[in-house]
Amino acid sequence: MTSRGAGTTFSRKNYRLSTEPEKSKVTGIVNSRLLNDYLHRVFTNADGNQPAAAYRKHLTFQNLQEHLDRLLAEENGSEDSRDQVVEGRLGPSTVVLDHTSGFEGLLLVDDDLLGVIGHSNFGSIRATTCVYKGKWIYEVLISSQGLMQIGWCTLNCRFNQEEGVGDTPDSYAYDGNRVRKWNVTTTNYGKSWAAGDIVSCLIDLDEGTIAFCLNGISLGTAFDNITRGAGMAYFPAISLSFKESVAFNFGSRPLRYPVEGYHPLQDPPVADLVKARKLLGYLKNVIHIGIDVTEGKLVEKDTSVWQLQGEPTVLITLAHIFNYFSPLMCKVYLVEDVLMTFLLSILERGGAVEAHPLIQQLLDLMWLLMEEYEVHECLKQLLMSLLRAYRFSPIIPDLGLQIHYLRLTIAVLKHEKSRKYLLSNVLFDVLRSVVFFYIKSPLRVEEAGLQELIPTTWWPNRFTKEGKESKEAKEESAEERLRRRAYERGCQRLKKRIEVVEGLQVQILKLLLNNKDRGGGEASRYIFLNKFRKFLQENASNRGNLTVLCPPEYMVCFLHRLIAALRFFWDGHKAKTPAALSSEEAYVPPQLFYNGKVDYFDLQRLGGLLSHLKKTLKDDLAAKANVLIDPAELQAVTMDDLDEDEESATSAAQSQRPSAALAIGGALARPGWLSSPTLGRANRFLSTAAVSLMNPRRPLGTLEKIKVRTLSVEQRTEEDIEGSHGNEGLLLGRPPEEPEQPITENSLLEVLDGIVMMYNLSVHQQLGKMVGVSDDVNEYAMALKDTEEKISRCPKRRRDIHEELLKSQKVFSEKLNHLSRRLAWINVTIYSKEKMQDVYWLLRVCIRTIEHGDRTGSLFAFMPEFYLSVAMNSYSALKNYFSPVNSMEELPGYEETLMRLAAILAKHFADSRIVGTDIRDSLMQALASYVCYPHSLRAVERIPEDQRISMMKNLLAPYEQRPWAQTNWILVRLWRGCGFGYRYTRLPHLLKTKPEDASLPSLQRDLSVASFQKPCPSTLLQRHMADLLRSDRDLAPSFLNSVLNQLNWAFSEFIGMIQEIQQAAERLERNFVDSRQLKVCATCFDLSVSLLRVLEMTVTLAPEIFLDWNRPSSELLLRRLAQLLNQVLNRVTAERNLFDRVVNLRLPGLESVDHYPILVAVTGILVRLLVDTDVQGAERATAVLLADPCFQLRSIQYLLGHAEPSALAAAAPATDKRHFSLHTYTEYISAEELAKVDKMLNHLSEESKQAAATTLPTSEEDLCPICYAHPISAIFRPCSHKSCKACINQHLMNNKDCFFCKATITGVDDFTKPASS
Repeated sequence: MTSRGAGTTFSRKNYRLSTEPEKSKVTGIVNSRLLNDYLHRVFTNADGNQPAAAYRKHLTFQNLQEHLDRLLAEENGSEDSRDQVVEGRLGPSTVVLDHTSGFEGLLLVDDDLLGVIGHSNFGSIRATTCVYKGKWIYEVLISSQGLMQIGWCTLNCRFNQEEGVGDTPDSYAYDGNRVRKWNVTTTNYGKSWAAGDIVSCLIDLDEGTIAFCLNGISLGTAFDNITRGAGMAYFPAISLSFKESVAFNFGSRPLRYPVEGYHPLQDPPVADLVKARKLLGYLKNVIHIGIDVTEGKLVEKDTSVWQLQGEPTVLITLAHIFNYFSPLMCKVYLVEDVLMTFLLSILERGGAVEAHPLIQQLLDLMWLLMEEYEVHECLKQLLMSLLRAYRFSPIIPDLGLQIHYLRLTIAVLKHEKSRKYLLSNVLFDVLRSVVFFYIKSPLRVEEAGLQELIPTTWWPNRFTKEGKESKEAKEESAEERLRRRAYERGCQRLKKRIEVVEGLQVQILKLLLNNKDRGGGEASRYIFLNKFRKFLQENASNRGNLTVLCPPEYMVCFLHRLIAALRFFWDGHKAKTPAALSSEEAYVPPQLFYNGKVDYFDLQRLGGLLSHLKKTLKDDLAAKANVLIDPAELQAVTMDDLDEDEESATSAAQSQRPSAALAIGGALARPGWLSSPTLGRANRFLSTAAVSLMNPRRPLGTLEKIKVRTLSVEQRTEEDIEGSHGNEGLLLGRPPEEPEQPITENSLLEVLDGIVMMYNLSVHQQLGKMVGVSDDVNEYAMALKDTEEKISRCPKRRRDIHEELLKSQKVFSEKLNHLSRRLAWINVTIYSKEKMQDVYWLLRVCIRTIEHGDRTGSLFAFMPEFYLSVAMNSYSALKNYFSPVNSMEELPGYEETLMRLAAILAKHFADSRIVGTDIRDSLMQALASYVCYPHSLRAVERIPEDQRISMMKNLLAPYEQRPWAQTNWILVRLWRGCGFGYRYTRLPHLLKTKPEDASLPSLQRDLSVASFQKPCPSTLLQRHMADLLRSDRDLAPSFLNSVLNQLNWAFSEFIGMIQEIQQAAERLERNFVDSRQLKVCATCFDLSVSLLRVLEMTVTLAPEIFLDWNRPSSELLLRRLAQLLNQVLNRVTAERNLFDRVVNLRLPGLESVDHYPILVAVTGILVRLLVDTDVQGAERATAVLLADPCFQLRSIQYLLGHAEPSALAAAAPATDKRHFSLHTYTEYISAEELAKVDKMLNHLSEESKQAAATTLPTSEEDLCPICYAHPISAIFRPCSHKSCKACINQHLMNNKDCFFCKATITGVDDFTKPASS
């Protein structure tokens, strides 16, 4: 046998017949004449013509091989000439990246040496082959759209971490990120590229020119008169920054966009290509030609319904063809150029994939007639080519290219044996198959055909001064209405086309989740489950390793398709098993979190580390869930934890030096996501740095141990997951609180759990990122509106200004047209109503899961933290990301879901079973955001009363040793709208500033939006708070004492910081105050204001806490409050004081620091104590306030603009100086409130005069030695030292030792000075 590779194949799968003629009758072979005709029809000459019957050699299976050899050897001369090396090239015939010497910096290169990822500031690498004459081309597949310079360089070019290809003489580059070309200097050139584009690099060394193409469209000549001559040869080269990635095609695969006259750097396998095409022609002939045995003639057959049907003649003919065809199908070039093209042509006739069974028949033939290793390699290369073609196909209006490749992928995966092999060995191991579920967003809308699809653009044009879309529906003009409707129709057309692609992607997942194909081994679903879990583990455990992480934009699409497929199977099971739950009631049962059947890697649980929980809750596990923990396992777990601690310390060190981990060759089990999306392991790490960087920081043994740990997932069988004969599988250990009702198939529960984890890993982050396009539309729309207003106001005589404004208007309009079409794409693919319903479904799944877990008591601690995170984040996404397009209120069961989530937040923000500080902070922050909006606040009010009271009690716990700022924020939000002058959405002094300068510093970045919400106080929760403060005699003093302590600290810090800021501003040399210091200063001011508002709320709701002196701590709390209020007033109201000077500086970052917010808060407390109370209460409050030595009546007069006479005289020349007065804020303070302030001022004026007249002078000896403000009124037991009651009572709240002798105080008695002394 002379054919290449034929002997290997044919020797093992030999279908030739015995030479005995009688065998033909036995085996069903047709008579020799018919067989001869058949074989001649199948195996035609190269020209396709058949010689006349008289001149034809009689063909049988005995001489067929010789005939085939002769046919395949025809035109050898021409093939040899075509195979000759084209002159003008130096280097190996197989062109790859030069990983031995041709690179600079840190780089990761794929195993095939064609994909590369930048791992340093600006790494460079060149190819192994150069050219010096002729016309040459290579292609670069752009995997990320960042900073890269792609082109050509010579051997003499020297690059470093700052200078790359194009930055040196004799190197030339195109940069689609900055849209420039580079050759020492730089100029504008080309178009911007995006991930998924293909750049063609062309060099013509005959003419001395270099050009580039983007997706087959020429960008024009970039350089001419390039240096040529002796010693000048050009290498393909690239420089790329950190994380950027590409894949090269020098000719190892067919060029996607060949250019006539230009040769790829690597020659195509011409001889093999001709042979493969001939063999494919023979295969097509077999499919087309049928044998009618009864009539004794050949007939044309319909290829679409061709079947093998066990015909020996056809089978043996095919065996001869595959004898030569099989070895060729292991080569990537031939698979892509010959096989994939043929299979795609079968599907081109249209119709459903099921209407083309020929592909299934061909796959059957491959498994039958090819060696196993050949089938494996062929299928792997086929899927790689399909994935590459799908990802790097340009977007066209009907998405026809993407649909084409997805249909073939479905056809291949429909074949059971092929599907299982690909699932087990290729889809998640070699390929990045998640790419199949991604629909890329076009960066250049004109090339994607969106202008034809959406000819009319539109954008919202109703904005407030703050740049937010106005909630009030204004009348839109008839023209606007027509534009909006035309735009919406265009969006619907786009949506229908994208839904076709999404439907095909879901079909792929339905095939992978098939659990009925048990023929020949495990069903596809269980193979998928194990691979899916490993995929999740990689993305959860390698948060810092960007080369392994799945990009978040892929995750978003994968999540939505997986939800669709999961719900299809879930509801299908419900139809067969009526007792089971529908997907609308789906949840993950709590036993999955503690029975060890599902691996959660090292993800944090609500109660802490899993090993700790197993030790502390082993009795509860045994009693409630009948799960016994083996003591030996506990010991092993403990030792593992120790190892993990060491490893985590080591990995932390390695995260700073990534080369150490990446240099461990085979230890990295996955290819780089960012490089070639289809190729093998990205484990070649190239570094020009010191050799020490290449040494692993820990031995390989630890990596191997981790590997062993993951084997448990791979070893699980269907029985381990689904259970059988009394074995509950994943549901082992059902707690008594969990109903016995079946939920669904266990395997679907694990998929659901994985979907929740996926959302937490990166989907939510990506949903927030894509909102940026909508923000850009809003900004440009405001700029356009502003420009149009300026045009209308522009004087006719200023034509120059008018022309400039028209240019600006044109730029803004063009940008808006582009962005509105791009936004249409994003709204359809990411923020559509269906996607919103998916996220809402996920939110409800999490809520039900948390509710079921909560009922298990202590076992709730085993739940992974990400369930609570996803519940909070998915609600946030629905409210903030989807709302401009779709309304959350329209979702089914919206009100009930809102209430159930409110109950979860209210209960668990102070749940002792939750120990992680991060998740506790997130819960607190979510609750704070929840009470900012009327809808969600009403949901909090609808939860059961006992839960509401419990929530308020937790909020009123002492502030020490917990994140009190957020707690205080929640209480403030419940009060806002009820306080004195506290009905503003934005501080009055900021309304005159530009929106971009008026961003209030907030306690948490996520709550900044809530700062602009209209007040929505909750009288119901205020009532609960009042009842708790009145009824619990211990709660009120401890809570108020902590609030007063924090106010004292926050205001003191604020004063200290503005002193430093003032000193820095007064220095003669130019100083820049640190922006972080300004931010902290503003935060301390905001905290002081919010703490004062909480005190105002407390005084208003339960004044008796301060004024009913039958309570043991009332007088002390009132004295402390008066002391702090006087301190604040004196600091803020003094003429030409520190506060005034810093406010007048108007420093960026201190915009919220002003007189109004802090003075109205203090005024509100004073009015409530002195005016809005009974006579006895007012007398007590007045007495305490006047008795405080810091009290100054002028501070109260300052509130109404009454300055001191001396101050007025000093300020007389500065007539433009305006004094603060509450009277100037009539829009924010009602006349009734102002009248109360006047009444308070008159009252204090009278009382202070009387107090001054009646106060007897006190000798210094009789004053308290601690504060020197009040007479001595208390004596301590047993040491008999003395002070005033206020000082000793305040001291005893935190300390029991005497001021003077440090003896423990056992009691305090009243002290009255004897009359005789």
